[in-house]
Amino acid sequence: MHSFSFVNMASIGDFDPLNASIPATKVEITVSLCVLYTQGIGNKEWREFGRTEVIENTLNPEFVRKFILDYFFEERQNLRFDLRLEKPIVGIPGKKCGNIIVKAEEMGNCRESVMMQFCGNKLDKKDFFGKSDPFLVFYRSNEDGTFTICHKTEVVKNTLNPVWQAFKIPVRALCNGDYDRTIKIECYDWERDGSHDFIGEFSTSYRELSRGQSQFNVYEVINPKKKGKKKKYLNSGTVTLLSFLVDIEVTFLDYIKGGPYQMNAYAMALKAVGEIIQDYDSDKMFPALGFGAKLPPDGRVSHEFALNGNPQNPYCAGIDGVMEAYYQSLKSVCLYGPTNFSPVINHVARYAASVNDGSQYFVLLIITDGVISDMAQTKESIVNASCLPMSIIIVGVGPAEFDAMVELDGDEVRISSRGRYAERDIVQFVPFRDYVDRTGNHILSMARLAKDVLAEIPDQFLSYMRTRGIKPLPAPPPYTPPGYPTQI
Repeated sequence: MHSFSFVNMASIGDFDPLNASIPATKVEITVSLCVLYTQGIGNKEWREFGRTEVIENTLNPEFVRKFILDYFFEERQNLRFDLRLEKPIVGIPGKKCGNIIVKAEEMGNCRESVMMQFCGNKLDKKDFFGKSDPFLVFYRSNEDGTFTICHKTEVVKNTLNPVWQAFKIPVRALCNGDYDRTIKIECYDWERDGSHDFIGEFSTSYRELSRGQSQFNVYEVINPKKKGKKKKYLNSGTVTLLSFLVDIEVTFLDYIKGGPYQMNAYAMALKAVGEIIQDYDSDKMFPALGFGAKLPPDGRVSHEFALNGNPQNPYCAGIDGVMEAYYQSLKSVCLYGPTNFSPVINHVARYAASVNDGSQYFVLLIITDGVISDMAQTKESIVNASCLPMSIIIVGVGPAEFDAMVELDGDEVRISSRGRYAERDIVQFVPFRDYVDRTGNHILSMARLAKDVLAEIPDQFLSYMRTRGIKPLPAPPPYTPPGYPTQI
């Protein structure tokens, strides 16, 4: 008997097996003057997610505050934007009352932040009485060539030589992790009524800024209109980078990856089932693969990759070897969707299809959060595999609804695909949460999990052998220690 372990990497890394959250792609949504609501999946109730800061005296506000949401490839996520003004505005039939612009871009995984400080020198005088009240506005360039505001400095009153306070900003907000992406910086003279006077602008990049305080980071502030009108125009002053300090933001998950203090639900399920089933494997070498992740070094998405990093030899020595490979893979891959089951089932089916004499039987253990993106293809894969010497065990981890997994189990209704029914039941599904002992007795609860998971394997094994007319081989003669007479 051969066992394969597949772990759904799209949702790995949760510390609490009862309250596992689902890591997903981060997207940043830029909106103007509104409150954002998200809708629950079950009760469809709208809940406030966040709101922008208030900008006074303008009909075209650009807000610094962004909404960072989890984007799930396999789910429909409804968002509602409510415009909020101090005075209620009643729409006039036939007259436009303004537009709300929504932009979204997938956020990179860069977790660096940078602390920067700037100063200005000889900026243009804009106020009739007094000098200028300058402030800076930073814009990140987007993939489509547009710009998104990402930071505003404070206003420094009545000076042409301001020194702005140091500020900290995530690198992904500044350039989304692309060190060569253009960063545009505009300089304005603040006005109480919101009609801020444009002093000038300049462009740079994270890579340039990372050189720190130097001659490379002294920028001429240019006003294009002035430059076009005045032949002798040089600039509207300069802005200098005074300091640049990078900080790596660590997360709770970093500590877990660095040394798991407690097994997560995936590891607990893998160990509980694996330690029982490994005794039926003669060499105890298990091919262990993951699915649902971006792989180094190029970030390609894979749905069947070796947990030990060796695609030519994905075998791990015993369940302890599988566990070690699992933890190591957590440190090197980037969790990613969608969650496709069919590639891993077809992977094992190729092995099983090459053996039809009953000498080998294959057991595929899938540990997953229950979300499935290729249901139709998975059902077809199971129907095709039902005539092969293999069984599939699925352990569902997390709080999700497992309706799809129950359907794949086929205990109540035999699974079918395009009018063709599975020859026999080869899938056994159990939800992990049903076996978590709230008193903390994981040994007993995991023993129950392993018992129920493996309960159907003997009958599935026998049904294959009987329908193929395969008889068991004669038992080997009993072992006789050297020096003892052989009994007749």
